[in-house]
Amino acid sequence: MYFGYVKKVVKALLSIAASLFLLFRSIELMRQLAGSSPGDLNGWEQTFVGAFMAITVTGVVALPGFALPTSCLLPQRYFHITNPQKLMYWYKTLGVDFFRKLLLLAFWGQQKNRKRYFDGTRSGFDNLIYQSKQSEFGHLLPLIALQIIATFCFVKGFAIVALVITIINIIGNFYPIPLQRMHRYRIARLRELHEKHSRIS
Repeated sequence: MYFGYVKKVVKALLSIAASLFLLFRSIELMRQLAGSSPGDLNGWEQTFVGAFMAITVTGVVALPGFALPTSCLLPQRYFHITNPQKLMYWYKTLGVDFFRKLLLLAFWGQQKNRKRYFDGTRSGFDNLIYQSKQSEFGHLLPLIALQIIATFCFVKGFAIVALVITIINIIGNFYPIPLQRMHRYRIARLRELHEKHSRIS
């Protein structure tokens, strides 16, 4: 038990340290862009800067979420699905299911990765919902921050930087949000069916 507690503390400290490092790098990069002009960077350099910025800013929020309950920073009513019909409409319209299938092919298709979120037990439903909230929080804040940064870059004349940030932000941070909300809606329905079946049995 003691070893497990120490392991969790070390993991949390490492996650926070890595997040702070990425925050420092992001701020430094923003300062360099603020003091530069578009002519100082060619197209490839702007592409690299945009990709690097998108990854580091996302990491600032995402990394602590692997060890700390960061989703608690938002009110729980935010995570509640109040209009399932609207959610399903946008889920289909935006092609989020195609994004889900790509994730399954790339990572979540492996059974060992899926077991991290659901072990097949009743308590596994609670873990699924918790992990879904953690994931959504880890994408929501970077989504907002990166679009503010992209707007700043566009105004400064770094159009390629702004474009790259926006593209990565849409794929990496926007699409996971409706996906996670749909997960929670489906989990809630599955849990209702599971509990109803348990009562009957």
